[in-house]
Amino acid sequence: MEYLEIPLLDENGQEVKLRDFLGRWIVLYVYPKDNTPGCTMEAKEFTELLPEFEKLGVLVIGISKDSVESHRRFKDRHNLKVKLLSDPEVKLIRSLGAWGRKMRGEGVLRSTFIINPEGKIVWEKKRVKAKGHAVKVLEVVKELVKK
Repeated sequence: MEYLEIPLLDENGQEVKLRDFLGRWIVLYVYPKDNTPGCTMEAKEFTELLPEFEKLGVLVIGISKDSVESHRRFKDRHNLKVKLLSDPEVKLIRSLGAWGRKMRGEGVLRSTFIINPEGKIVWEKKRVKAKGHAVKVLEVVKELVKK
């Protein structure tokens, strides 16, 4: 589970690894770019539903290749509450298989992963549509957490 060990910076410039969050469920959503329509919609939807995820003990993390500064502006501009991680070298994104062919070359594939408290990916969806995706993820999380 190499993806747990890749160091990244959060929106505050603090170094974190996914293994730092072991012991709780994680929704990790990978998105292409801060402040674009689809990515903003997705982040706002996850932020709106964050209290429901938190009631289940689930941490929601967004990750893109944007810089720490870009993430900070993105959060401030849209009042986002989800944690954002910066992966400018796309190490974690690639290790998750969320990088690939797109219409205009290669790039980030909008993807979501649910990681159990032991650090194992137990659900994944790639090339997702942003609108309504957070609600679908919440439904899946509810089923997984109660097992």
